[in-house]
Amino acid sequence: MQRTSILKLASATAVCIALSAFAAGPSLAGVHVDIGIALTPPAERVEVVPVRPHEGWVWIGGHWGRRAGNWVWVDGRWANPPRRGGAWVRGHYNRRGEWVEGHWR
Repeated sequence: MQRTSILKLASATAVCIALSAFAAGPSLAGVHVDIGIALTPPAERVEVVPVRPHEGWVWIGGHWGRRAGNWVWVDGRWANPPRRGGAWVRGHYNRRGEWVEGHWR
């Protein structure tokens, strides 16, 4: 789910809660609701890198990804560069919280 979708969902939920409290009258006046949404991934995991399967292969480290609104760890793996001397540029999250895929350079 993209950050804008999460923010819209959180805003809509807050509006519904506020309207419910208003409609119910003074009995809910003291109700406080916190909505927590983890927009940034958890801390990186330390991976144990297995033995290189073939000469020239490059380790592509694992990263956190989103699946069904939850953070899931995507394990690292060995990969054969598309050309000799190819270097892997690691994927990252940009300032808007969007995943930018890694690629070969």
